[in-house]
Amino acid sequence: MTGTGAGTDAGTGTGTAVGTAARVRAGTAADAGAGAGGTAGASRTTVALTLISAVTAIALMNYTTPMLTLPGMIASFGTPLSAQAWLLNGTPLGLAALLLVAGSLADDYGRRRLFLTGTLALGVTTLLGSLATTTLLFTLARAAQGMASAAIITSGLGLIVHAFPPGHTRIRATGIWGACVSGGIALGPLLAGVTAGLGWRAVYVVLGAAALLAAAFVPRVLKESRAPRPGRPDLLGALTLGLASVSLLAALTLGRDGWLRAPVWGLLAATVVLAGAFVLVERRGEAPMLDLGLLRHRGFLAATSGALFTGVAVIGLFSYLAALIQSTLGLGTLGVAWLFVLWAGTGFVVALQARRLAGRVGARHQLALGFVLSAAGVLTMLGALNAGSWPRLVPGLLIAGVGNGLLNAALPQLSVESVEPQRAAMGSGANNTARYIGSSAGVALSIAVATSATGETPAKALAHGADHALLVSAALALLGALVTLALRDRRDPVARR
Repeated sequence: MTGTGAGTDAGTGTGTAVGTAARVRAGTAADAGAGAGGTAGASRTTVALTLISAVTAIALMNYTTPMLTLPGMIASFGTPLSAQAWLLNGTPLGLAALLLVAGSLADDYGRRRLFLTGTLALGVTTLLGSLATTTLLFTLARAAQGMASAAIITSGLGLIVHAFPPGHTRIRATGIWGACVSGGIALGPLLAGVTAGLGWRAVYVVLGAAALLAAAFVPRVLKESRAPRPGRPDLLGALTLGLASVSLLAALTLGRDGWLRAPVWGLLAATVVLAGAFVLVERRGEAPMLDLGLLRHRGFLAATSGALFTGVAVIGLFSYLAALIQSTLGLGTLGVAWLFVLWAGTGFVVALQARRLAGRVGARHQLALGFVLSAAGVLTMLGALNAGSWPRLVPGLLIAGVGNGLLNAALPQLSVESVEPQRAAMGSGANNTARYIGSSAGVALSIAVATSATGETPAKALAHGADHALLVSAALALLGALVTLALRDRRDPVARR
């Protein structure tokens, strides 16, 4: 958040961490001698943390809003079933395509600069999305919103890491940031429910205006920081990764109409080729988006795989669950929104309090516990939609909400601990890229599984399919827990930080 500008950080990445620590010590000394200066510094840091967390929450509200506006958009656009995943996946696709390069740009050219650019772009593209008249135009607007959110998430977390030294203060700051991720996830559908009477476009107008308003405060509240490297931005890496993500998502979306068709296999093959090209580009580039040497560190692998499984198993399912509840139980938009708040709101409270686990439960074990609780909550919801009973969903939503909170608190901590301080935005970008590639795949998978079942009526068929999607989500969450626990190496100096 607060930084010292380009001069301090331009010399060396190590200087970033040393300079931050020196500033903290200086602030402490000033506080001891003359409390007003230290108090003012702490107050500025608190205000900056509040602004970064608030803008992050707006980005996540934008991300989750389609969970409740999906039926209205489908009716407005006449979207066929085979294309409905794109309405949900536009934003995570943009996030996945730009998160890594956004992290590198933030570190190299200024974290505040990219944070401001992302906030302004989020406001403009969200307002443009409210004017969309077709599925294609809305999906393109959502992809642009995802790219803007990528700039916000990576640079925001990088600013926080720059301002707070390792230890309790950083754990507290990243915990608050993670809680605001959960808070944004909860508030998006709730805002959609409150504004439902005005039509599905109204919520995007509100969110766009909120982002533009927040952007006005960024130059006044945040100070610039950077840790530049030699070389040009890795645009070729961004292109190959983005195309690989699009290809994978398209294959998963088309697969629901038949997995053995030539277009599906062609897209999957293209995904493999493009992923291979991305690896080659990163190996040969002067300033790669992703330092492939990090793949030798189990701490980095634990953070990245944890984010991937969070996207596939948790975000993917819950992005579509609200639409499933509406279609099978017949609840109104606001009623579904309040059910969703039970899950995401519980996650917000738990993520906010998770910092109290510091020193007693490691972030990796906290992540594994979050996966286990998410699986337990999802399994508790089995049969509820078939029985037509929304109260049966409540215990599972609460249990899964606790798991979600632990995941959202542990992931940002792991992502910044698994890289050097001067590469904090890149670490955040890699972590969130994995999360949103996973969520894109998870949404497409959940829709494919839920809509492939049969039943006496369309609603009954969807209820049966929902149970299948719940089982798949639980299995993937448990697999995520096992992978996270297996990735442990005490000899790894980065993982121990």
